[in-house]
Amino acid sequence: MKSRLLVNKMNRRITIQEKQAVIDPEGIPTEVWVDVATVWAAREPLIAGAREFFSAAAINAEKTVRYAIRYRPGILPSMRLIDLHDGMTYEIKAVLDDVLGDRTQTHIIAEVLTNG
Repeated sequence: MKSRLLVNKMNRRITIQEKQAVIDPEGIPTEVWVDVATVWAAREPLIAGAREFFSAAAINAEKTVRYAIRYRPGILPSMRLIDLHDGMTYEIKAVLDDVLGDRTQTHIIAEVLTNG
């Protein structure tokens, strides 16, 4: 089974974050990144087809990676993730929910952020 094989490759911890509006002590509204979940993930290089697709969409494929996690609805492209293995922050470009049709995996396509 493909989904069981992927679980063995989930050797990275990632933290998914979303922006939330908060009021600072002086009463000024501001946005901060808040942790949504920390999960195990498999980091995979993009396949040629996906690389061509994202290249056509003007996304730099060399800085774009795919993270596979256990099925988790509610992840949005407005979120970001931090790979706790290398400390890099990634902007989520696309979320592919339920890729196998059996509610076992969610794939996140993300691009390295240069200015966090």
